[in-house]
Amino acid sequence: MNNLLQSDSFIVGLTGGIGSGKSTVAEAFRQLGITTVDADRASRAVVEPGMPALKSIAEQFGSEIIQEDGSLDRAALRTIIFSDPAQKTWLESLLHPLIRQWIVEQLQKATSPYVILESPLLYETDQHQLVDTVLLVDLPVELQIERAGARDGNQSEQIKRIIAAQMPREEKLSRADWVFDNAQPLEAVTTRVAALNNEFLSLAKTQGIS
Repeated sequence: MNNLLQSDSFIVGLTGGIGSGKSTVAEAFRQLGITTVDADRASRAVVEPGMPALKSIAEQFGSEIIQEDGSLDRAALRTIIFSDPAQKTWLESLLHPLIRQWIVEQLQKATSPYVILESPLLYETDQHQLVDTVLLVDLPVELQIERAGARDGNQSEQIKRIIAAQMPREEKLSRADWVFDNAQPLEAVTTRVAALNNEFLSLAKTQGIS
């Protein structure tokens, strides 16, 4: 059982780089009735209009980072921080503790037999300390760039910078407990996730959690 989270839930960390298809895999688990907590959603929640973090970001980067509707211009902010390591460090020191608090609160509310923490930065932050086992959605880097570009319309150079800022693929592969090869056909995702679901249900029961 995880030691840092005061919860009896069995927690699976689901991670993968940009364009890996992590969200597709997470949705397949949700279709099986498994609660997922999305760290990307947390990162949006803590900078919603009216939140203290958004005011701090505007003071740091200028009011032009705020859109007309009062929300954060995430694309503009992403461009800044991936071209300036010091600004990236500043932003992470502000947001990571807030994101972690939001995640913990959501994990504690989960009622499914086990719960998934979906996070692209599971290993790059202390979020990996919240989970009992890690499932990595993996793709060759060339496919990541191709799929992320097709999905988001991002330029390949920006995608490469995002990938470079994350833990190297080889290190993630060496640390993960489970690897989901997402270079395989999309039609196979549902069946493969169902098999993993059975594994995680068994693990949760074995640990006396479910």
